[in-house]
Amino acid sequence: MKPTAVLWQHQVAAVSFLEGWMAVRLKLLRRELNYGMLILPALVFYLVFAVYPFLSMFYYSVTDYSISKMTDLSFVGFKNYESIFNNDLLLAGFKNSLIYALLMTVFQTAFGLVLAVFLDRKLLTRNVLRSVFFLPAVFSPLIIGFLWNYLMSTSDFGLINNGLTALGLAKINFLGDADLALYSVVVTQLWQWTGWAMVIFLANLQSIPKDLYEAADIDGASSWKQFWKVTLPLMQPSVNVVAVTAMIGGLKVFDIILALTDGGPGNATQTIMTAYIKTSFNEGFYSKGAASGVVFFVVVMFITTVMMRVLGKWGKQIQ
Repeated sequence: MKPTAVLWQHQVAAVSFLEGWMAVRLKLLRRELNYGMLILPALVFYLVFAVYPFLSMFYYSVTDYSISKMTDLSFVGFKNYESIFNNDLLLAGFKNSLIYALLMTVFQTAFGLVLAVFLDRKLLTRNVLRSVFFLPAVFSPLIIGFLWNYLMSTSDFGLINNGLTALGLAKINFLGDADLALYSVVVTQLWQWTGWAMVIFLANLQSIPKDLYEAADIDGASSWKQFWKVTLPLMQPSVNVVAVTAMIGGLKVFDIILALTDGGPGNATQTIMTAYIKTSFNEGFYSKGAASGVVFFVVVMFITTVMMRVLGKWGKQIQ
C-alpha cells in the first residue's frame, strides 16, 4: 500500500474518532443541561429562601438596626456579637438549648432503638403497640404542650399531682421549679418523638436479612451478642439519621417551650430560639437578634459536622 494511502486512512480514522468523541461529549452535555434545568427551580428556591435571608441576617448583625432605627443604618462591626456574651437571656438560651438537644439525642435514640427491637418480635399486639407509640408524633407540639401543661399542673385539675397526693406524696411543681422545668419539657418531647425514632429503626430492622441471625444462632451467639454484632452495625445508617435530626431539632426547639413554660420560670427554659424572638421582636434589638442567629447557625453547623464525623468513625469501628 502506498504511503499516501496509509496516511489518508489514518487521517480518516482520526477524524472519525474525533467526531465520535464530540458526539459523546455533546450527548453528555445535553444530559447534564437537562438535569440542570430540573434542579434549577430547587436551586433558585434555596438561594431566595435560604442563602439570601442568611446573608441579610449577617448584614444586619453588623449594623445598628433596631426598632428605633430602621433606615440609614450604620456599620458597628462586631459590637453586636460582643453583646451576646453580656446578655444573660441569650447565654441562658444557648446553654439550655445545648442541654436539651443533648438529652433528646441520647434518650430518643436509645429508647427508640429499644422499642424497635422489642416491637420487631412476633407479638400479637405489635401493630397496635406500634400505632400507640407513634401516635403522639402525629400531633402538633403546641397541642402536646397544652396537654402536658394540663397533666403537670399543680392546680386541682393536674392529673399527675392528683395521683401523687392520692398516694400520700407531695405535689411536684414540674413546670414552675427552675431545677425541674427544662427536664420536664424533655420528658414530654421524649414521649412525643420516641415513637417517630422507633418507626425509622423498624424500617431499618426489617431490611436486615434473617439469614444473618440464623447463622449467629448456629454459631451459638446469644441474643445480646446478636444485637451488638449483627443488629447494631447494620442499623448504623438509621442511628445516624435519628441522632442528627434529634440534635438539630433539639437545638431549634421553640414551639413546645412556648406552649409549656414560655421560657420560665425566670430563664430556666429559655432556648436560643425563644431568646432570639424576645431580643429581636419583643425588645426591638433586631441587630443583636441577627447576631445571635448567625452565632447559632455556626454552632449548629459545627455540632452537626462533629456528630457526622464521630458517627462515621463509630460505624467503621463496629462493622
